[in-house]
Amino acid sequence: MTGQRILITGGAGFIGSSLALRLVERGHFVRVLDTLAPQIHGSNPEESPLYRSIVGRVEFMRGSVTIRSDIMRALPDIDTVVHLAAETGTGQSMYAIQHYSDVNIGGTALMLDLIANAPFPVSKIVVASSRAVYGEGKYDCPSHGIVYPSSRSSADMERGDFELHCSMCGSVLRMLATDEKSVLSPISVYGVTKLTQEQLVLTVGQSLGISALAYRYQNVYGPGQSLANPYTGILSIFSTRIRHGSPINIFEDGTESRDFVYIDDVVAATLSGIDHEGTIVDSFNVGSGVATEVTTVVDKLQEIFGKTVPVTISGQFRVGDIRHNVADLVKSHQTLGFTPTVSIGDGLKRFAEWVQGEALQIDRYEESLAEMRAKGLFK
Repeated sequence: MTGQRILITGGAGFIGSSLALRLVERGHFVRVLDTLAPQIHGSNPEESPLYRSIVGRVEFMRGSVTIRSDIMRALPDIDTVVHLAAETGTGQSMYAIQHYSDVNIGGTALMLDLIANAPFPVSKIVVASSRAVYGEGKYDCPSHGIVYPSSRSSADMERGDFELHCSMCGSVLRMLATDEKSVLSPISVYGVTKLTQEQLVLTVGQSLGISALAYRYQNVYGPGQSLANPYTGILSIFSTRIRHGSPINIFEDGTESRDFVYIDDVVAATLSGIDHEGTIVDSFNVGSGVATEVTTVVDKLQEIFGKTVPVTISGQFRVGDIRHNVADLVKSHQTLGFTPTVSIGDGLKRFAEWVQGEALQIDRYEESLAEMRAKGLFK
């Protein structure tokens, strides 16, 4: 399918800018609505590399999804809306609660209200959901089979027990790949807002008889990721600290794992939904399908950068963090034809090569931890 008129909210961000450029290359008209938030684009956002990568190639509108007049300006003559605009830090969400709710939930509700009630020709909505909607995700108990554990207790983690245990027998649980039929049980404010976004989009899409796809992105990384934002992206945080020669504090016991998915694979998966023929209303995982331990990432980054810094496995933890995650990609492959192509090894090399060509950013990571500690969210 070619020649669509596509609006990307948050289209000057990490994922949005890469997606916008690919869509333009494929012959689509792309309009971007973005606030150019300083946390992502810096104090002089119009000089931001992400913004500069799309300016002149898309129709850019500076504005917010929380402002009715801004959305009204952005929606005319649009076929497909890709809704990426959102606040994204898990830790930050635990104290900036109203702000996350206003932007993620309120902005989505306002946009959908306008689509449902105004004469806009939108026939498809794609929303960036998150693996955070699952909470801890899917596990196996040796005695009770598949279980979906609730969040870990601070008391257990303060004793150094970071594992997930069966609520019925106390056995240590084994991580399984989390599929889209898994129980949805977010354990952070961010996760709650992403689940609400997803449910709003799917419900309204169904009622209007238009396509609605929610992409449950895992831990997205790659060139273009903010190196200055201390609230999201541990790969960016670790890279900046290694370049500064600063010590790295690995939380918990270091064996916690994440499904790191490279930006090119995320864009490919999103394109598959935009191009999908026929009406579809559904949620899809987007990840690598591989769990990588945090200590492994730190070791690989130091090797690639050719620089060693002090590394401490501290046993500290953040309230709202999960233990493990890895995505089951069967449904995404069967329905959308999505298969990730970039391994963690290749992805980290590409990412590190890009990082080394970027200006060294001020390291604000300790400031972010101090802020969380003061609110009782980092222990």
